[in-house]
Amino acid sequence: MKIRYILLLLAPALLLANGGGEGEGTDILPRAVNFVIFASILYYLLADHVKIAYKGRIAGIADRLDSIQVKVKESLNAKEAAQAKVEEAKANAKSLIETSKREAQLLSEKVASDVNSELLSLEKGFQEKIEIERRKMARAVVTSVLDEMFDEDSVSLDKEELVKIVMKKVA
Repeated sequence: MKIRYILLLLAPALLLANGGGEGEGTDILPRAVNFVIFASILYYLLADHVKIAYKGRIAGIADRLDSIQVKVKESLNAKEAAQAKVEEAKANAKSLIETSKREAQLLSEKVASDVNSELLSLEKGFQEKIEIERRKMARAVVTSVLDEMFDEDSVSLDKEELVKIVMKKVA
C-alpha cells in the first residue's frame, strides 16, 4: 500500500520530466495527474472517516429496522391477544345465550305450573261454592216446602208423598 502512494507521488515528476519546454502541447496530462494525486490524497485523508460514517449509517438503519420489527412483533402479539379475547367473548356470549334460553324455559314452565295450580285451586273453590249454593238452595226449597205444608193444615201428606215433593223441587 505504501509503495502505491510512493509511486503516485513520483508519477507527476516522471511524467513532467520529459517535456523540455515545448509549449505546443496541451496541459491535459499534467492536470489529470494532478487530479489523480489530489483525489488520492483526499481519499487517503477522508476514506476512514467516510467508512466510519457509512458504517454508522448502516448501523443506525439496522437499529431502526430492528426496533420496527420489535414493534411489528408486539402489534402481532397484541392482535393475537385481541383475537383470543374476541373468541372468548363469542364463547361467553354463546354460553350466556344458552343459559338465558334455559332460564327463560324454566321460568315459563314455572309460570305455567303456577298458573295451572292456580286454575286448579280456582276450579276447586268454584266447585265448593257450587256445592255450598246447591245445599243452600236445597235447604231453602225444603224450608219453603215445609213452611207451605205447615201453613196448610188441610193437606195431610204422608212421608212418601213429602219425599216426592221435595225431590221434585230439588231436581
